[in-house]
Amino acid sequence: MASGTERVVRANDVDLCVGTFGDPAAPAILLIGGLAASMDWWDDELCQRLADGGRFVVRYDQRDTGRSVSYPAGAPQYTGADLVADAVGLLDALGLGRAHVVGISAGGAMAQHIAVDHPERVASLTLIATSPGPAPDLPPVAERLRASRETPAPSPDWSDRAAVIDYIVEGERQYAGLLPVDEARVRRLAGRVYDRTTDMAASQTNHWILDDGGEPIRPRLAQIVAPTVVLHGTEDPLFPYGHGEALANEIPGARLVPLQDVGHQMPPPEVWDVVVPAILQHTSAGGHSPSS
Repeated sequence: MASGTERVVRANDVDLCVGTFGDPAAPAILLIGGLAASMDWWDDELCQRLADGGRFVVRYDQRDTGRSVSYPAGAPQYTGADLVADAVGLLDALGLGRAHVVGISAGGAMAQHIAVDHPERVASLTLIATSPGPAPDLPPVAERLRASRETPAPSPDWSDRAAVIDYIVEGERQYAGLLPVDEARVRRLAGRVYDRTTDMAASQTNHWILDDGGEPIRPRLAQIVAPTVVLHGTEDPLFPYGHGEALANEIPGARLVPLQDVGHQMPPPEVWDVVVPAILQHTSAGGHSPSS
């Protein structure tokens, strides 16, 4: 499959849109996005850099995002556990016996569950801007973000492209760290998200009201056998740095890589020279992708 190709596949009995970069015979990296985030948030250039490092890169739209199956806003007919099963089903649909799993934010939580429940499918685990789950011993949400979450801005008219783009850009500002938000870049990305999404209202509503469908993962972190690296922003306002430290401490053999000045966000281009080599080094061993 050529770099940057996109198609809809049947996985776990639903239609999911998947995009790939690189040689299908190379070791596979499965990228799992966060809540309400289509695969567009995994930047094309970031994916291409990973592919240029000799990887088969797979990104996809989760349910209710992008071009994947969509449900009425406010009435998702699935659980968080179904989203985890979708990721495993996608490996099946693509004929991948195992993959290097990379998850960010809620996608990182999903990746932890996959590593525990389907260890044979996970060649390695990369966790970005995520958490072992809320707990009193972990640092709380930063005050500046807590205030904005307690009195959130009203939702835009989801049919108004310009208003939705403004809304997405403002959200990026709230979750950013010390690095300035590249507004022009985020606006381009938000426009692409809008243009590819079947139902913007559903995409920005349904993931937030899901039944997570599972037990807390933290007591089971010691069961993870996949080699693990944790990439965490030093200025993450949602999951402060202590969450990344907890993951690295509680997953056997895990390594923590700080992303300086980064907030709770997809790693911006300013840190790709850290992120890409870290992922390529981490995924340099651990099994090829195609199932036999």
